Amino acid sequence: MTLPRIHIGRPQRLAALLLLAFFAECLWIVAHQPLASAVVCLHGDGIFAQRVVELPLAALHLAHCDSARATLFLLHVPFALFAAWMGGGLWWVSRRLFGNEGGFFALALYCFCPAVLRMATTPNNDLLAVWGLYGLVYTAMGVAHAMQSPRRKWRPRIALLTLALGLTAAAHLLAAVAGLLAAIAFMMYLAEGRRKTALQILAFAAMGALAILFAAYGFHPAALRFALPGGAMRLSLAGPQSFANNKANLPILIATGVAALLYLGTRRSRYFGNTAPLLMVFALAPLAVGSQIASAPWLWALPFLFTFLGGVFADALETSKRNLFLVLVGAILSAQAVFCLAALPSLAR
Repeated sequence: MTLPRIHIGRPQRLAALLLLAFFAECLWIVAHQPLASAVVCLHGDGIFAQRVVELPLAALHLAHCDSARATLFLLHVPFALFAAWMGGGLWWVSRRLFGNEGGFFALALYCFCPAVLRMATTPNNDLLAVWGLYGLVYTAMGVAHAMQSPRRKWRPRIALLTLALGLTAAAHLLAAVAGLLAAIAFMMYLAEGRRKTALQILAFAAMGALAILFAAYGFHPAALRFALPGGAMRLSLAGPQSFANNKANLPILIATGVAALLYLGTRRSRYFGNTAPLLMVFALAPLAVGSQIASAPWLWALPFLFTFLGGVFADALETSKRNLFLVLVGAILSAQAVFCLAALPSLAR
């Protein structure tokens, strides 16, 4: 079997530098968090976050270490690593869709977003749901595209789709439901002429994901507790409003406003690569769950928002007004980095 060749060029190195900067921000926040944060108190409707913290807890127990600072570090840093992994996935998807400039714009906004950093430095299921849901949606699109190629190329993508759906369900069952519905919609659109086969693939992935979910819960019926009233999904704009009211997000909001105008005003921006993440933002941003579950589903929309922004601005940079948009992109990213770094002390509290 021939292994795929991995090329590490300048784009990969620059993306790695951005992710290292992001991870350094996370480490700074964790290092300045109060020791009370070392107390494990996980909320949400998933088991994935608990499984993530079990390994460092076991290591601390075996090492007979009772240091609160070491506990804080080992419990929070795995989530920072997942967030960096999510950033790498965001860059990979955006770069494949929109080229280097779109990929870097999306990744830089992600790396200097206070809401992302807060998720990345707190044990929670929302971050893991974001990680799984984004991968689930774009893996489903990849499967639909692969269906135009020989069947032997389908299997790895179908296996990845099953794993993504199962892990998303283990993080947040309602995120998995939302992701599965999005996967159905996008695959039905993309798999023209093979929609029946696409439904069979999704059914197979759903059964495999259910097995992963039950395994994550130790084959306990608690895996189905999303049916409880406290886990019911509802609509609320409180989350997006809190994001908009945070002054540290002002450059992201400006970028969103400009991108909305470009999307509505220029035909070149209205194609599937830009529209798909925008639809996900509209579907996820107003979501909330019952008061019995401490979760913020609107956060799931952020990677899709950054993907949309990367795509629209990449289109703008290909127009005759490239220099103007280069100045705008530079100003937005510089301002967002400054605002985010200024907000780090508040994120550590």
